[in-house]
Amino acid sequence: MNEIQEKLRRLERRDWGLWWAAVTVILLLTVAVVSLSLPSLLKESDHFFELNLNLAVRGLVGLVLLFNLYTVYQQMQIKRMRKEMAETVVKMASLQVSAEESYKLATLDPLTGLCNRRLAQQRLAGEVSRSQRYGHPLTVLMLDLNRFKQINDRYGHGTGDHVLRVFAERLSRVIRASDLAVRMGGDEFMVVLPECQPQQVEGLLERLGPVEYDFEGEKVSVTFAAGWAGYQRDETPEQIVERADQALYAQKRAQKAAPTSAGR
Repeated sequence: MNEIQEKLRRLERRDWGLWWAAVTVILLLTVAVVSLSLPSLLKESDHFFELNLNLAVRGLVGLVLLFNLYTVYQQMQIKRMRKEMAETVVKMASLQVSAEESYKLATLDPLTGLCNRRLAQQRLAGEVSRSQRYGHPLTVLMLDLNRFKQINDRYGHGTGDHVLRVFAERLSRVIRASDLAVRMGGDEFMVVLPECQPQQVEGLLERLGPVEYDFEGEKVSVTFAAGWAGYQRDETPEQIVERADQALYAQKRAQKAAPTSAGR
């Protein structure tokens, strides 16, 4: 950007230079014409005057030609600089696209498009710091799909990937813009919920519901287990995630102990 700004300033200076050169030439031509016409107006004409007039006209023509050549040269330089600027802009756009792609690879899960664990750690650390400083509520929600391995074994990994994408899309729709949905790995997800009390999570889970889809005419419903924890003062990000994980595994154990329960 600094390079482009410098080139723009150079172009502006060149344009102003051309304007001043044009004004100067016009003034010189005006003075020359007036000075040559004045003797004629005074009705003083002789051979010496005619000779000087001839030389002056030739000088004026030469001056105009030189000015035209200078103008053409400057326009060529300006055109070259504009071409260089255009190429620089294209390179910068390409670099920006590459940077965006690199950012996506570094922070987003390629299968679901949700944030990955690395970005989640950074965001959660920031939210914990904010809650500790200002006393704002913060909740971490952990989610795990039930019997996901059986889906992969029975229907194939392609179907399993489809289930993960559908669940991720559903999750993204039911959370707020300020929340952060994360795929932690496999069929495990996390949601960072700033400004959210733990008792508000039930409403989110109700909106999320089970994932249902048709597979070769067969309706398949995928449920999930959930566990969450609210931030406690002086707690580290790792500690709040660990408590949410413990709540998740406690619910999964409860679901296994009650096989008739359909889960969420």
